[in-house]
Amino acid sequence: MSDIVEQVKERYGKAAQRATEKRTAGEAEACGCDCETLGCCGDDASAVTAGGLAKSIGYSDADLAQAGEGNLGLGCGNPLALARIRPGMTVLDLGSGAGFDAFLAAERVGAAGRVIGVDMTPEMLALARKNAETRGATNVEFREGRIEALPLEDASVDLVISNCVINLSPDKPRVFREVLRVLKPGGTLSVSDLVLAGPLPDSVRKSVEAYVGCVAGASPVGDYVAELFAAGFHEVSVPRITSAAAMVEGLGSGAEGGGCCGQVSQQIPAGDLAAAGRAIVSATFFAQKPL
Repeated sequence: MSDIVEQVKERYGKAAQRATEKRTAGEAEACGCDCETLGCCGDDASAVTAGGLAKSIGYSDADLAQAGEGNLGLGCGNPLALARIRPGMTVLDLGSGAGFDAFLAAERVGAAGRVIGVDMTPEMLALARKNAETRGATNVEFREGRIEALPLEDASVDLVISNCVINLSPDKPRVFREVLRVLKPGGTLSVSDLVLAGPLPDSVRKSVEAYVGCVAGASPVGDYVAELFAAGFHEVSVPRITSAAAMVEGLGSGAEGGGCCGQVSQQIPAGDLAAAGRAIVSATFFAQKPL
């Protein structure tokens, strides 16, 4: 379990470093999926931008303009699309990365509100803080920590959001208990995550590369809902489910030698990748802490 966490931390740290280096060099918008570190690009990686990927999973042009360089194209949905965010709220972003969703939330809560991003990767935290400084965002802060042990006080936030992060945790029930702990009574959870609508082949589930790419850590959608109820949430709903087959296809994009993820494709048979593509979906979950 600890090995998986360190692999995730290392890979996302490299993604942040690569984004920082590109911006320092003045390069154009980066490939949304970092082929060298995350293993999720398609055959024509140069054509995949962070902005293009974000729009394909539910963000608008206005969202992209507001978030700016916080978008690295690492999400699988838009947890803010249907979230009830009001001015003055305190919002927590789990696995906040470079700050994409945190900055969007900060615009909505306004000067009287507050957004706290939690991430375990020092390189991502440094990038997010730099982005916040550049934006002059004074109502956003980023804290280092694990989502299984949140560095926040009990009953201190109104809304918890997350984008394709909880599936990476090897202890999801603990994550949900922590979320319940830090939410105020009546507070809500709104997350986008990868889950399973069918069985995942063993070769994919056992692959660390697939895990880091958000695939092998996915739980059956029913288990995800059951774990939310078991943690103590009520009013659980799943308002949106879409196919995430494209993310799985990227794991095998090097099968013919023309992609950027060949190291992964050598470990996962093509038939298993196809089966995984049918099984994996992106879903948005809502849940509320009882009053």
